[in-house]
Amino acid sequence: MGICMSDEINYKNNPLNGVGLKSLLTDIVDHYGFEILFAYLNINCFKSNPSIDSSVKFLKKTAWAREKVEVFYLYQFKNLPRVSSAQFSLPPRARIVPDGQMPGEPAELSLEDAERLREQRAKRSAARDRGVGVRRSGARGTGERSGADKRFGAGRSKPAEGRDNYRPGGGDSSQGSPDSADAGPVDPWAAWKNRSEN
Repeated sequence: MGICMSDEINYKNNPLNGVGLKSLLTDIVDHYGFEILFAYLNINCFKSNPSIDSSVKFLKKTAWAREKVEVFYLYQFKNLPRVSSAQFSLPPRARIVPDGQMPGEPAELSLEDAERLREQRAKRSAARDRGVGVRRSGARGTGERSGADKRFGAGRSKPAEGRDNYRPGGGDSSQGSPDSADAGPVDPWAAWKNRSEN
């Protein structure tokens, strides 16, 4: 018979609950600045004559960018732990945060880390374009998938768990994935953004 009370309480535990887009953006701009936001999110409203009002106007009419900012707010600024696969598929505002999970201190981010992330994404993209990382047999014919294939879930129809809340430049490694040391950060919105821009 509908949502149970505990789910309602958990839903209200989401830091986005009751927070307007302008307030959310003001908080993260005050803490990180537009330059860091552009470096990590690659959304042009944070680069070309950025202001809170113009950015809010753009984000209100651009769903993929708004969700990207909301994910950044939850998992970088509020530093929440990674989400489950089921929660990953929901928009950020619809996610249920378990009662035991509380926001932490904002992640420490830098332009240098952002540049490293960009280079890693470019290398992975180039490797995918060349067909590297697809299923292939190992040296002894074991049929093992390559390391990149395992990490990035080649051939899966949905994204791997917790990609949108990877915390580059800090964060508690105990909350990251077991292969976070070699997996590197992933921009979960890249494919969606590229499809919507074409």
